[in-house]
Amino acid sequence: MSVKKTARLRRARKTRARIREQGVNRLCVFRSPRHMYAQIIAPGGAAVIACASTVEKDQRAGATGNVEAAGKVGQLIAERSLAAGIDTVAFDRSGYAYHGRVKALADAAREAGLKF
Repeated sequence: MSVKKTARLRRARKTRARIREQGVNRLCVFRSPRHMYAQIIAPGGAAVIACASTVEKDQRAGATGNVEAAGKVGQLIAERSLAAGIDTVAFDRSGYAYHGRVKALADAAREAGLKF
């Protein structure tokens, strides 16, 4: 494993430990060069309550690895989360820097009504 990925996973582990202490649902983000993925995970980590990504058929139209696509995923995860009855989550950025696509996803989720 590369040094860069190891450092990211170390940061993610620290964040997830803090979120686990809070005992709340978490909005977990994963980004690859081509796609963005988001999940709402239960406090124990045993269940995925809602998920959204750019891999889904209706989200694949156009570019999938840019800020606009990340914003669409943020809006979609917020809608699905609210439909499942969850309006408050902790944001787990998975060790990624909070800018670009990660920030766009978070901002879109907040605008759609998710609180974190």
